Amino acid sequence: MLLNHKRKFAVITFFIFIIMSIFVFVSANAQSNAKASPAAKFPRIVDVGADKCIPCIRMAPELEKLKKEYEGVLEVEFVDVWKRPADAKPYKVRGIPTQIFYDANGVERARHFGFISKEDILAKFRELGIAIVKADKKGK
Repeated sequence: MLLNHKRKFAVITFFIFIIMSIFVFVSANAQSNAKASPAAKFPRIVDVGADKCIPCIRMAPELEKLKKEYEGVLEVEFVDVWKRPADAKPYKVRGIPTQIFYDANGVERARHFGFISKEDILAKFRELGIAIVKADKKGK
């Protein structure tokens, strides 16, 4: 029985070590003050995470809702640090998931670490003084 607990502890410790190693690699090689693309016309949120991380998996449907409901009004991007580490470098994240909020000029305004709901994302933009209004889809 004791051996089984030791084995579980060793496995958990190993996975924590791997995850922390990835965080250190990404943050050590990152550039500071990443900006959204200069062609950005809309406010933008970038979620830096991984498709196998539990909080990141929970974030995926929230991001999809935002993408669909605010198409043409808000840019939503997901960057997988495990699959595209070079693309994640400019964001200088220290843990995943990290959401980075940009205004329409491409200036970073805030960051959030961990899971955040669609409603809380919209509230954060409002708190930053950035109005995100659903696009009228009747004209499409």
